[in-house]
Amino acid sequence: MGRLSIAKIVVVLLAGLFLMARVTHSNSSAMPPVPNPVLVLTGQEFYEANGKQWTRYRYRVENLLDFPNELFAAAPELPPCGSNTNASRTWVDFYAQSGKRLYGFCALGSHDDLGKIWFATERDTIPPSWVYIELTDRKTNTKYKSNLAETCL
Repeated sequence: MGRLSIAKIVVVLLAGLFLMARVTHSNSSAMPPVPNPVLVLTGQEFYEANGKQWTRYRYRVENLLDFPNELFAAAPELPPCGSNTNASRTWVDFYAQSGKRLYGFCALGSHDDLGKIWFATERDTIPPSWVYIELTDRKTNTKYKSNLAETCL
């Protein structure tokens, strides 16, 4: 009887170790914690489009490598962006400090694209003094809000 009890204990312990190993393995493939983006102005560009003069304000996310590329994978199972049925999982929107939405990107393909984001205003329009971005992970409904960044160099 004592021998049977020891065998049962060993089986239960081995089963527990097996389950712990499986849980640890499945958690190791989970996405690491994502920080808030650090937004930095990189320049301004003057251009003409549709007969109007524009100023494009170029930015980059300094910590773009901290954002896993899976955040920017095509997500056809999520609502489309206009007619784009393969919009990315995560959308990026520019906002004025007041909270007014200025522009957005819904089809970035990787974290590298965070190095070349922008918004534009007509050239004779005074831009907001400060802007920020929000990355919205549509799969988890998580938002990552950046710092305020200037619009002048």
